[in-house]
This record gives sequence, C-alpha cells and structure tokens, in this order.
Amino acid sequence: MAEIAGDETPPLPSSSGAEESSLLSSPPSPTAISGDEPPPRTRKPGTKRLVLTASVLLSFLVGLPLLLKSTEIHRSPLPSDAIADLSRRLQSHPPSFPCGLHAVFLRSGPGSPVASLADQLERAISTQHHLLPASSTAGNISVSVTIQSGGGCTSSTAAASPWRCGLLTAADSVRDDEVFDELLHSALGGRDGDGMKVYTIVIAEDDDGKGTRVVIGKHRHAWVVGKVDEAEALSLIGNVFIKYFMNGGIEEGETGIGKGEFMPVGSDGNVVLSFSLLNADPNDWVYDWEFKNIGERILTPVVEALRPVADINIESQVLYHTPKSSYSYSDDKLGGNVLSMGDIPFFVNSNEWHLDTSISATGRSKVLQFVVKIQVGQCWLATLNLLHFVIILTFHLPNCWYIPSARECPLYLQLPDGELSKTNAFISPMWGGVVIWNPPGCSVGSKKAHGTRRQMSSQELMETLEIFIGQLRQLFGLKPNYHAQGMDVATKFLVSEKGFAQWELDLLYRHHACSNLLSCVATLESLSSLVQSLPRMIVMDEIGRQVELSLEAASLAQRNATLGIGDSSAVSATRARALAEDAFFHPSIMSISYASVEHYFAIYMPFFAPVCLHVLLAAIKELKRYKVERAKYSAFLLASQSRATTSS
Repeated sequence: MAEIAGDETPPLPSSSGAEESSLLSSPPSPTAISGDEPPPRTRKPGTKRLVLTASVLLSFLVGLPLLLKSTEIHRSPLPSDAIADLSRRLQSHPPSFPCGLHAVFLRSGPGSPVASLADQLERAISTQHHLLPASSTAGNISVSVTIQSGGGCTSSTAAASPWRCGLLTAADSVRDDEVFDELLHSALGGRDGDGMKVYTIVIAEDDDGKGTRVVIGKHRHAWVVGKVDEAEALSLIGNVFIKYFMNGGIEEGETGIGKGEFMPVGSDGNVVLSFSLLNADPNDWVYDWEFKNIGERILTPVVEALRPVADINIESQVLYHTPKSSYSYSDDKLGGNVLSMGDIPFFVNSNEWHLDTSISATGRSKVLQFVVKIQVGQCWLATLNLLHFVIILTFHLPNCWYIPSARECPLYLQLPDGELSKTNAFISPMWGGVVIWNPPGCSVGSKKAHGTRRQMSSQELMETLEIFIGQLRQLFGLKPNYHAQGMDVATKFLVSEKGFAQWELDLLYRHHACSNLLSCVATLESLSSLVQSLPRMIVMDEIGRQVELSLEAASLAQRNATLGIGDSSAVSATRARALAEDAFFHPSIMSISYASVEHYFAIYMPFFAPVCLHVLLAAIKELKRYKVERAKYSAFLLASQSRATTSS
C-alpha cells in the first residue's frame, strides 16, 4: 500500500555515518516519548488517494442523471387548461342553435295589407317562445311576418325568409298537398343549404268547405288551410313550431329524442345496418329475397340523409335453422297464434341466430339488427341489424321478419291492451328490431311445403322495409309516424322518400351535436384526470395530438352551433368525440400497468443504495484523513519556523 499512500515516504538515509551515530545516541525528545500527541509530519500529504476516491464518487454522480434519463417516462403534454375551459363553456352556455320563424298570411281579399299589422303579429308570435321545453336545443329565435293579399305584400322589419310575393296565393292551397308542398318550397327559394335554418308556417285563408286543417311538409314549412281568426292562427303557429319543429312531437313524459338512451351510433360515428333473413326450419319452406337490388335502393336516401349523424354501411344475409326461443299460443277468436308482449324478451334466440358476422363492424362501431325470420316447424324470422344496417342491422337491435311455421301460421303480436299490433313488429332499444311476417296463404292448418324455395316479392320487401324505417326512426328517438298525433284541428304529415323530413333531420343534427359534445368533454376530462393521477403513465405524442384535434373539432362544432348550422356542427361533434375516444383507449395506455413513484424507488434502491453508500462513506473518510495529515504538516512547518527564529 506504500505505492497508493504516497504520503508516508520514510526519510532518506544520512550521508554521514557520524551524523547517524549522533542521532541514535541522542536522547529521545519529550514529544516522541509522549503517546498523547501524534508524531510530527515532515512532508506534505499526497492527494493521490483523495483524487482516486473523488473520481469514483464523481463517476456515480455523473451516471445518476443518465440512469434517470434511461428510466424516464415519455409524457406528451396534454392541454388540461383547454379541456377545463371547454367544459366550463359547455356548462355555462350549453350548445344552442339559433333559428328563424317566418309566418306568412295569404289573404284572398283585394285590399292592401296594413304595414303595422305585420309588426303587431310578429310581437304576438314572439311572446310564445317561453313555451319551449327545457330540453330544447333551440337558441335565439328570430320571428318575422309577411302578409300577402290581392293588393300586394308587406313584411315586418325583421323579415328573414325570401318569400316571393305573388308566386303563391291562398287559392293554391286547395291543390294536392304534395304539389303545394313543392310549390311552397320553390316560393321559399328552396333553402336547404348552410346557415341559420328558417321555418315557415303559411296561413292560407281559403274556405274549401273541409274545415280547418294543418299540413306539415317534408321540408321546413307547414301550412294551415281554412278560415281562422288571428288568435287561432297565432295559436296554431306556436303549436306547430314548438311542438313539432323544435320538439319532434314528443309529449311531456314520453321517451324520445333528448329523453333516454337513443341515438344508436357508435362512438366513432359508424353504423352497420345488417339485414338478415332467417329461415327457422328449411324443411318446411325456404324464403329468399332480392335485397341488393331493392333494399339498398330504398335505403340509399335514408343513408344519405343521416350521413351528418352517422356513417352507415348496409349488409344483408340469409340464414337457416334459426328457431325462436319463446312460445306462442293458439287463439280461436283471433284465428291464429298469439305472441304476448311478455314473451318478447325471450323471442331472440342468441344461441342459434348467428347475426354478428359483419366484417364492417370494427372498432367501436355499432350493429343494428333487423331480422326477418321464416319458420316452418317453428317460425320464419328475418334479422335486421341496425347500427350497421344489414338485414341484421349492425346495431344489435333485432328487427325481424318472422315467418311462422306451418303449425304457427298466422302469428300475431298482441299489445298489452289486448289489441293486435298493426305492424306486427317490435324493437329493442340500442339493439334492433323484429317484424313478424305472415306470408301469403298463411292460415291455420297450413301444410308444410317440404323445402320449397320461394322469393319474397318486391312489394312485400318494400312494405317490410317501410316498417324497418319506422323502427329506425324510433331508435333515433323520433316517432315512427304521426298518424295518431294531432292537435285541436286535423293534422296531416307528408312522408319524405328519405324516411325523415328535413325539419326532423334538423332536430336529429342538433341533439346529436349536443350529445357528442358533452360526451367528448366527459372523455377528455376523464383522460386528463387519469394522466394527472398517474405520474408514471406513458403519454404518447399521438395521444396529445388526438386531444388537440378533438378540442379543435369541438370548438368548430360550437362555432357552427352559434351560427345555426346543425349538420356541420353534428359532423364536427362526431369527429371530436371519436378523437377523444381514440385518445382515451389508445393501446399504449391500455396495455401497461402503472406503478407509483415509491414502487419505482423500491425496485432500484436495493441495487444502487449499498454501493453508493460505501463510496460516499469512503470519500468522507478519505477527506477527513487528508485534513488531519495536512494539519500535522502545517504544525510541523510552524514548529520549524519557530526554531529557526529562536536560533537566529
């Protein structure tokens, strides 16, 4: 160890033997004899040991940041402040869509209308806005009035509709309703584009002898025909606008749009409509259909109308050996077999109906099941999948064409009040629908056809698809039809080839945009809270980018909502929700379990603490030794200087 110490080098031997003998024979000094004080150090202590020890300690200190860097968790910064700001905006100012209400009075008299009357009627109509339900998504409503008579037109100061004066008269209202609907659409400029939506209600004062009636068109307008005074006209305008255009005809206490879990759309905005024709027992009879040519042609306008709400794919299939699970009983009074409402929950046979075969239903897409079943020893059922419509509609909600077997034919669905269902169909919310279809010639005691293959006629398929469209309307929270819906006067609703009137689509767009915005904010808040609660959680750059894009889409949806552009707002809100869901369910988050900081130290401390402690203690010990040796040498120098001064 002499080579390491370096500071304990013994004194060199004397060059003179006399001097050495003199030193040996001289008496020892008192200091050398005393054991209380260490011997003086005559040489400066070396620094080799100190440098070596310090270099080892320094290597550990330099390696510590490298160790921490190698175990660092990548966390892309999330805009938590922006998420909180968006949440506060939605809570303080829920999404609302401004719109316009334009009332047009068509009078048959020859005189010129009074200008002040239009402003007076405008103020009277504006006072009815407080009747809007609390769940309404309508924002600021601008009211305008136009009065047309034989002497010309006059409008209120806030007229917002491009009414073409003189293009229509009160006498035109006696035409066919379909014709007048298109004429009225042309007179209003055919406005179905972007911008704030304006709803028009026309009061045609014409006494056709049929009394007062209300017709609600396929676009954004309605008209009242008959002799009505101003008070009754104002009441009808308020009822039509608030009850239907703003609330979809949903009464207080009813389940519908904005009330309950409807909107059968996946979080990514995709829906598969899967239609399945189920042959319960092919030994009885086998039914087939031309769905690709007929069904897709009928459903294409529906798909295009709902595109801002959902990206819909259509599929179809024919399945065999698909018996139902419930039982029916024979009723001689009704002349057939009856299926009660209590047996409906057991109707779908999930063990035998292999409906989930769609390759389009990926990710978080939904499948609506619309089922048509053909059964011969038991029943015939066709499956319609709705959230990904394929007559097994990809939103597992079985809508079935159920063709009873020979021994169960005909089969009727009995309502709780004892009456038979007119459509012979039912739905299961967020899953699909079922239609019980009794084929032609189906009667009590029908004989088996022993595997005879039959083709559903085009008319039969179209009639059944109309029922499915009604079920789809219900799944989206609307009424299947308004035939039983009336006011104080006779009310007629024109049916659109899209399956949804334009004012109904506006209602869907508004509620869908609001629902997706709220869901988007809830998901982003959950993600932000999760990231903050787990400091060791990996947050990839892709997640941060998805969150930023989600916030941008949500802000765009809000801006479109303030402008009254419902379809664009719905598209942006759907994208915002999809991006938020993608970020929350990112694979890098779901596939790793995260430990606390304490657990992190508990893993590495057993490896590094013992070594680091020994190196640190050695460095401290060596530093103390160096200080002691240096103090000895300093004392020796002072003593030498004192002796030199005394001798001189």
